Amino acid sequence: MMDWKKTAMLLCSACLCLSLTACGTQTEKKAAPASSGEKKVTVYMPSPAGLSKKLAQGFEKKTGIKVETFQGTTGEILARLETEKNNPTADVVILASWSDGLNLKKQGGLLSYAPQNSDKLVKGWQDPDHQLTGYSASAVGVIYNTRQYPKLDADWAELGDAAYKDKLAIPDPEKSGACKDFLAGYVNKYGWSALEAMAKNGMKVPGANKAALEAVTTGEVGILVAGVDYNAYTAKKKGEPLDIYYPKSGTIVNPRPAMILAKAPHGENAKKFMDYLLSDEAQKLVADAYLLPGRSDVKAKGTQLADIPQITPEWDKMMALAFKAAARLNELCRR
Repeated sequence: MMDWKKTAMLLCSACLCLSLTACGTQTEKKAAPASSGEKKVTVYMPSPAGLSKKLAQGFEKKTGIKVETFQGTTGEILARLETEKNNPTADVVILASWSDGLNLKKQGGLLSYAPQNSDKLVKGWQDPDHQLTGYSASAVGVIYNTRQYPKLDADWAELGDAAYKDKLAIPDPEKSGACKDFLAGYVNKYGWSALEAMAKNGMKVPGANKAALEAVTTGEVGILVAGVDYNAYTAKKKGEPLDIYYPKSGTIVNPRPAMILAKAPHGENAKKFMDYLLSDEAQKLVADAYLLPGRSDVKAKGTQLADIPQITPEWDKMMALAFKAAARLNELCRR
């Protein structure tokens, strides 16, 4: 009889354990993130602000998914990501610097995804692991005030000539990702002599791209070294006395990487946004903003990519010297 009672008690205990296990499984299912089904995607984007707004509106209209954006410089976006690293908010991050995108990849914080139409991208504008997609690009050139210089075509090294004393400005490479990458690419290929001569010639650093361009527009200086092309084309269209050219010794064409964070709260919506960035509609918006389209079959509205003299970027070498080079240039220009 005692054996029977023991057996019955064991059976009851086993049933109770199974019941508790089942309850635990149900609790885990209920704990799944509630945000995963939200019709929303959060995107961090650099300038131009008008393009960011149009991309968000176009995507919302096409998909019904609401886009929440944070607009800022590459430096501001990276700073925000750093403060949010333990509680990610962004789904898609776009930067104005390919090297900064590669740094994010190096930190292991990105998701691999090849958007629709990736096969039409300009060669080299997607990394081999499909974590960075260059949906657009910018190039820096020489922007000049046509009231002071009706025509200008001096090469980079020639801008150190005494004829241009106190007439030069450059965006702060510690704030402008495009300028920082150009500086790293130029120094990697040609060294410091031309930039040191420009600094001795009184080159100023008014601030990031917008402040630097304003210095030329107002006539405070006549020439902007390493000015971003889409800013020049936009200002020229508005009637500002500006023009731009790309020096014959070459410049850096900087793809703007769009990336999905590995811990994106709305990963599936992020993939749909990436697909949209390479759509016909979005690429036309890119061209209309005077950026270089990421797709090779879409024409630019400014200078065509094939007509820009280029320095072939060596990203690993450039990344190794980029931050020190940016700090050094600022130090040279403050002397």
